[in-house]
Amino acid sequence: MNTLAKNIEQLNQDLVSQLPQEILEAFGKSIEDLKTKNMEKNSIQIGERIPAFSLPNALGKMINSDEVLKNNKMILAFYRGNWCPYCNLELKFLQENLSRIKAKNAVLIAVSPQSPDHSLTMIEKNNLEFEVLTDINNDFAKKLGITFQLQDFVLPYYQSLGIHLADFNANKENTLPVPAVFVIDENRTVLYKFLDVNYMSRVDVEDLIQVL
Repeated sequence: MNTLAKNIEQLNQDLVSQLPQEILEAFGKSIEDLKTKNMEKNSIQIGERIPAFSLPNALGKMINSDEVLKNNKMILAFYRGNWCPYCNLELKFLQENLSRIKAKNAVLIAVSPQSPDHSLTMIEKNNLEFEVLTDINNDFAKKLGITFQLQDFVLPYYQSLGIHLADFNANKENTLPVPAVFVIDENRTVLYKFLDVNYMSRVDVEDLIQVL
């Protein structure tokens, strides 16, 4: 078991001891509902090309996919927001492996629907040294088929924990990306894909490195 998996296992144990059973059951029901959507099958597949994008980073600078891909492969890591402890663990682990990623001539980019201010907070909190982009209204993630609307029955539990998506994402859609990681080549073709509607399941970095 890798370090990230161990950290997630510990986080799961902590949350089980800290959160009311009612909340845990609602989160579990939300995941089970998402499993019926066939998002793995209906989202962009290995061998297909992603659309070009231009998205703002945490400081408002526009980052263009074609510029990034001129001389590098690109890793796109979609995450839900800095309110998600699983996302924080994953991005911190990717940061710990950033030198290995760069050694493979690849650029790591994280993407979420949260506003640049929240992305900047996340960068500072986790000492991230890669770009963290804002996908406004999840427009880019929607093109990849990796978004879902958070179910009405689970929204009150998020809000009870202080997670108000309207504040983080600057809209009232309550739409999130499924945690997903893609490796993209110079032609914008998907070489590798990790997607799991269970947000507790995260990419195996060794598999990721091996593809680069």
